[in-house]
Amino acid sequence: MRAPARIERLGPADAPAYRELMLRAYAESPEAFTATVEERAALSMDWWLQRLDDRPHADEFSLGAWQGERLVGAVTLERQTRPKHRHKALLLGMYVAPEARRAGLGRQLVDALMHRARASDGLKLVTLTLTEGNAPAEALYSAFGFARFGVEPLAIHQEGRYLSKVHMALVL
Repeated sequence: MRAPARIERLGPADAPAYRELMLRAYAESPEAFTATVEERAALSMDWWLQRLDDRPHADEFSLGAWQGERLVGAVTLERQTRPKHRHKALLLGMYVAPEARRAGLGRQLVDALMHRARASDGLKLVTLTLTEGNAPAEALYSAFGFARFGVEPLAIHQEGRYLSKVHMALVL
């Protein structure tokens, strides 16, 4: 039986576990991410720390799903910084380790992220992309009210083939 998970905002102290989890994500699910494991592995720890900024009003924050002392899932919300775009944010970096799937952790992570997004002053729109054909991911986001607004053809090149990205949005 799996240990119950807890969903928490990640902070600088979690950077090593977060980096390890996300490098695993890029390696195991390369078609799901626009970054490669090689690009992200080459980044300094400062980059990972920036993603885990724990200031109350940081423009970017990440949530993690923990089973005991092990980080098994994560998701990030990145708010746009330009003045005319401050009302928008991007949901990205969603990943749950295979051994922790089918326990509702993806749903819990998105639910917690959307709760925080709705509480963000002036935030009106959350967007995301997912690889076309990833029906479980699209169903998850649709359950929260995200709707397709387009498909970007040839969005990424992965192992000799081109994959399209579905763009989804949720007006808060």
